[in-house]
Amino acid sequence: MTEAEAELSGERQSGLRAWWPRVKRWLTWLFLIAVATLLVRYATTVEWTQVWEAIRSYSAGTLLLAVGIAAASSATYACYELVGRKYAGHDLPRLTVAQVAFVSYTFNLNLGALIGGFAFRYRLYSRYGLDSATITRVLGFSVATNWLGYGLLLGLILAFAALPMPPGWEPGEVASRGLGVLMVALVAGYLLLCGFSPRRSWRIRGHDIELPGGAVAMLQIVLSSINWCLMGALLMLLMPAELSYLHVLGVLLISGIVGAATHVPGGLGVVEAVFLAALSSQYPETRLLAALFCYRAVYYLLPLAFALIVYFRLETQAKAQD
Repeated sequence: MTEAEAELSGERQSGLRAWWPRVKRWLTWLFLIAVATLLVRYATTVEWTQVWEAIRSYSAGTLLLAVGIAAASSATYACYELVGRKYAGHDLPRLTVAQVAFVSYTFNLNLGALIGGFAFRYRLYSRYGLDSATITRVLGFSVATNWLGYGLLLGLILAFAALPMPPGWEPGEVASRGLGVLMVALVAGYLLLCGFSPRRSWRIRGHDIELPGGAVAMLQIVLSSINWCLMGALLMLLMPAELSYLHVLGVLLISGIVGAATHVPGGLGVVEAVFLAALSSQYPETRLLAALFCYRAVYYLLPLAFALIVYFRLETQAKAQD
């Protein structure tokens, strides 16, 4: 490549970096407007008394089982951090690590990744003596773990199962299966890289990225898959009986990536909009909304009350150690 060609290539890349954030911001706003429009339309047409009746129809046993599944999911997520404890090379007590993971995950769900996933982790771990580099390793490990299981499950569903989508949303069977195979291949590639790559670390944007061993990578994928499956099981428990588990899990996974892309705290409104758009043509809107409201109450709001208690307890303990 000549000097002139290199300069032209650099200018193009610089231009791309300059306009892409603006385009991304506009696309996000357009999507949020579409979600808001959809929610307003449902809000003005849904019989809310029927939604309330559907909520009241859940038995105490069903709600208790839902709480149990939510607790199992939180415990599974805490295991991400416990595995990451060894990966990051720190020796904080396991109970403390599990509590920090629970607080961070719960606030992440309700307030978004910037506050929950980042701010609470850095605040609490630093209070217990971890340096920024170690906290970053823990955070990166947990984030990677979460998306590895996600990619595997959604990839398998896209490749081998048909998801219910609203008219006009269907990407086409070939494209859907191709995307699914690609996602599974990426997860498999990560697993192979961790297990067999002679090079174990890279430096990216000033951060040292170190590969875990193959056994740890497999554990990451298993734990994350279990967690997402538990979330799907909780929603399945609350959804109309006619729905299949794979459909519920698939739509949940799609809503997860949409919520992450739009940066809406807790996916508030986004999860509901995706489920209604995907399923309301086949199942009663009142039942879907009742299930989604109960899901949010059990999986988001109820744990938040406990997370506040655990957070203040951790702060008190850390202050006593100062």
